[in-house]
Amino acid sequence: MENLKQNQPIGIFDSGAGGLTVASAVKNLLPEEKIIYFGDTAHLPYGDKSTETVKNYSLRITDFLLEKKCKIILIACNTASAAAYEAVKEKAKGRAIVLNVIDPATKYVANETSLKKVGVIGTKGTIQSGTYTKKIKSFQKNKEVVSLQTPLLVPMIEEGFIYDNISNSIIKQYLSNEKLKDIDGLILACTHYPIIKNQIRKYYNFKTTVIDSSVVVAQELKKILSENNLLNSENKMPEHEFFISDYTDFFKTLAEMFFDSEINLQKKHL
Repeated sequence: MENLKQNQPIGIFDSGAGGLTVASAVKNLLPEEKIIYFGDTAHLPYGDKSTETVKNYSLRITDFLLEKKCKIILIACNTASAAAYEAVKEKAKGRAIVLNVIDPATKYVANETSLKKVGVIGTKGTIQSGTYTKKIKSFQKNKEVVSLQTPLLVPMIEEGFIYDNISNSIIKQYLSNEKLKDIDGLILACTHYPIIKNQIRKYYNFKTTVIDSSVVVAQELKKILSENNLLNSENKMPEHEFFISDYTDFFKTLAEMFFDSEINLQKKHL
């Protein structure tokens, strides 16, 4: 990685708007870094696609972010992190560092002694992969981990159903599942879910720890850049770039909310 430069951008991708939660955390922690974000809105949700299909989409986005000379590529999608991390790492070898959203979150949970029984909610692809359970158990074998597929949450969020009766009803239906009984903590194993984090916390009367991995991932990204001497030291306001594979009003609204400014949204076919 000796050819990488500090002023190169950070590439972040997701199936849609969910990864903006991670991008926002990165922006807040590393305000001098330029972010290039790609939301594959034409193909969302990734959670109900086959592993090969998700891998294929992820590799095409990786090609695009490599063309954009990104120094690090963050897979801000749990489904793609589970299905395509190794393939993306191989594709980017020698040209960019690759980080996924699963490893930092599972390490954090494994080391949190107050969490004896942990619930994991995510898309079908993420939960079926068993990645969260395997990784947490590899760090801390005595930790009890239970998982539940919650496939309606991503399309619900992408359609803008948040803080209303429809979303509250769907959230309640999922979280009241017997599998999640008596959990100490709940991992939001999808980067869309922090958008409804407060609704989830409210369901638990704010008494259950709800783990939003976006901040943990941003901290890990900063650590990796620091270790590789790739933190951008130029003191200026970077112009972030946002690309989507299909236009949605909700994406633009959410991106401007998270980045607190008007954004130039560009359409890019994969």
